Amino acid sequence: MKLATWNINGIRASLDKGLRAYIETSDCDVICLQETKAMAEQVDLSWLSGYQAVWNSAEKKGYSGTCVLSRVPFLSTALGIGHTDHDREGRVVTVEFPSFYLVNVYTPNAQAELARLPYRLNWDDAFRAYVKELEKKRPVLVCGDLNCAHEEIDLANPKSNRKNAGFSDEERASFGQHLRAGLVDVFRHFDKSPGKYTWWTMRTGGAAREKNIGWRLDYWLASESLKPALKSCTIRADIYGSDHCPVELEMGALI
Repeated sequence: MKLATWNINGIRASLDKGLRAYIETSDCDVICLQETKAMAEQVDLSWLSGYQAVWNSAEKKGYSGTCVLSRVPFLSTALGIGHTDHDREGRVVTVEFPSFYLVNVYTPNAQAELARLPYRLNWDDAFRAYVKELEKKRPVLVCGDLNCAHEEIDLANPKSNRKNAGFSDEERASFGQHLRAGLVDVFRHFDKSPGKYTWWTMRTGGAAREKNIGWRLDYWLASESLKPALKSCTIRADIYGSDHCPVELEMGALI
């Protein structure tokens, strides 16, 4: 089974910039998208054959949003995490497969000067509790833009970004709680090398991406019991269409 996660920073714009080509050529069984910034009825997917789309759009138009495209039959879907305070921005889609839950998430950004940090930390706690509750029934795969570079190896300039959103001590510690709760950072399970990033700022045009001055913000996290089925996790920095790139996961049969 091949799965991909990608923050496409606006699905309507990204379709013509590389998303459609990626969907048509990547041979993914499941594609999880974040920051769709659209309602389902605003996006023409009539060309998309073989996939079923599950949307969760924000109440605020043109903001946030997630979507799962699956050509694998599934048992059920759920939107949000069951908290009114956290479910207005379309940040989570859960798809139940026979052997595991897939949770597609777009974690809130702490914003400039960490203005939204308290909310972000509350979100992390609620989201982690949601995932652990799902785990009582079957293993969980979490994917998406988690808006945190966990360790210094996960961004090009850790010293100058120490107190910035996405690399604050508080966010890193909170992300660490996900791992201590039993979730595996799948990419680091396979690859512990530096210079592997999934997001590059567009403030310098394309210079940051050309020079690989980036951050690893996009993840696959897996329940420990799924480790035997994990085959590979690949950052596709060669794929364009957003300020993020896809991260692909290959899974074998569950033992």
